[in-house]
Amino acid sequence: MLKRYWQKGRKQKIITVLGGLLLLILLFVLRDDYQPVLLFLRRFIFLILVGLVFLVFTISKFRKAPSAGRRVLIFLGIVAFFVTGWFFGSKLQLYQFMQSYNIYTDLNKVEIHELPLTQNERIQPLNNILTMAYESVGETQEVTVPHLIRVDTSNQWTMAVQPSKDYTWQRMNDNTEELFAVESTSPFPRFSGDNRIPVTFAIGESLAFSRNTYNAVVQRFNIFQLFTHQPSDVFYMKNDSGKWVQVVSLVKYKGFFFPYPTYGGVMVIEQGEHDFSDYMERITIGKGTYIPPSEIQNYPFLTRQNILSEKVSRLQAQSLQFLGGFTDPLPWNKQTAVKIPDLKDDENQQPFVTDFNWDTMEYDAYSGLYHWFGLEPIGEERTSLSFSVMIPSDGTDKLFYYNHSAKKEGMAGVSAMPLKVIESKKEYDWNVNKPVEFRPYIKEIAGKKRLFVLSTIAAKMDDSKKFDGAATPDLALIDCEYRDVVWIDAKHPSQWETSILNQLGETWKASEGLSDEDIWPTRLEMDFGQERDSLLLDTVQQLNFEVIPDTIQ
Repeated sequence: MLKRYWQKGRKQKIITVLGGLLLLILLFVLRDDYQPVLLFLRRFIFLILVGLVFLVFTISKFRKAPSAGRRVLIFLGIVAFFVTGWFFGSKLQLYQFMQSYNIYTDLNKVEIHELPLTQNERIQPLNNILTMAYESVGETQEVTVPHLIRVDTSNQWTMAVQPSKDYTWQRMNDNTEELFAVESTSPFPRFSGDNRIPVTFAIGESLAFSRNTYNAVVQRFNIFQLFTHQPSDVFYMKNDSGKWVQVVSLVKYKGFFFPYPTYGGVMVIEQGEHDFSDYMERITIGKGTYIPPSEIQNYPFLTRQNILSEKVSRLQAQSLQFLGGFTDPLPWNKQTAVKIPDLKDDENQQPFVTDFNWDTMEYDAYSGLYHWFGLEPIGEERTSLSFSVMIPSDGTDKLFYYNHSAKKEGMAGVSAMPLKVIESKKEYDWNVNKPVEFRPYIKEIAGKKRLFVLSTIAAKMDDSKKFDGAATPDLALIDCEYRDVVWIDAKHPSQWETSILNQLGETWKASEGLSDEDIWPTRLEMDFGQERDSLLLDTVQQLNFEVIPDTIQ
């Protein structure tokens, strides 16, 4: 048809050439719009090829069939094949099963035999931070999802203030002109003063068309990355020059049989004004500097940082269900199969970004931010803690796991914690108060490392999607081994260990056969010092009593 149209004359040839050029330009400029289709083909290439081969074979048989009855049978066979494939692949999640196994075999797994200590414990949960941020912006603005980031020497929640998705004109015309960066260890973070940082990003998560972060990053991909990479979480942090940048975490799909997502590096977007030259760059070659995983160590601001997509870390943690073998997660086995417990009242699910200290441990691991998971057995009624999983949040190719189940420690898992918190404070109205984000708190107390989970009590009305961002939240520490709940003061973190010892010290002493010196070594030193001071005071008073009468005489 096209050949016949071409042969009609000069006008038709010009139209064909111009139409072809226009099509090529559109394919080049609009690649961010059809890239999800290319990624879909990459993810399901094996299944697509199997389906196409089957169709070619059966259609040829169908056309050669001598009778209508045989054609009906072949047609029913085609339908049965694809229905069966859908049932096993989607309904029974066989595709996800094989994908998870590929992730497991690709992982660099390291089993550890002691837990690292936690440090710089954050007080507020993510949704409280988000609520407080919205209390500090105007009608035409919105706030991006907060992320826990290392800024200079402290951990802070960072998020961008950007044009709201409800206002189209601002999304097309305005820039992202402000960031929030608030301390994670403060019970009452401040969204004013130095914590409001002026910036100018022409690229943003809520901005429209080529100014959208997803679109700008996809436009930057080369032809191969269009089939294999996908933008994910967006982080805001300082680069090595001290300037604020956007860091977009990338997901890369690997493998041919059941491709699986892995960490694919980052795209770094620097600040800049929205102008014509910037517009031309965005629609032609996109925006950002691509840094592959192998080069992350060359950029200090990206090391020991939180730049790993939570989508990737969740799949990596879930793949530990294969520790007992390929068939272990199947319905008739499941001896060591595990799940990531997601609590319905907690809108921010695992992983919880946690600051771990590995300085005293003999493992090749850095002290800094990690994605933490507390894995539990598959069954809903099973709430024990099977594994503690720590995945370096800077994309380092390692996964550290501690096997609580194999050590028969009998730890309670995250799923069991809400009821324990509720039971410990019956006077609370638990219809509007929710214990959320059960994150690890590991300290060396009474002679050994002890695992607690730290939870914040957040208020939430039934008809609201927002948590109350209380400035002085109630905090609860739950001992995973003894199941006791210790209520602590958010304003005085230095007193938390004292509160734990006051409540659990006698219990540990009786249960573990510990001495007073094991439980309260500092208190004994203080008591000895007080006793020594008392003896000294008595001596001084006695001397004064003997001297005074002589003076009077």
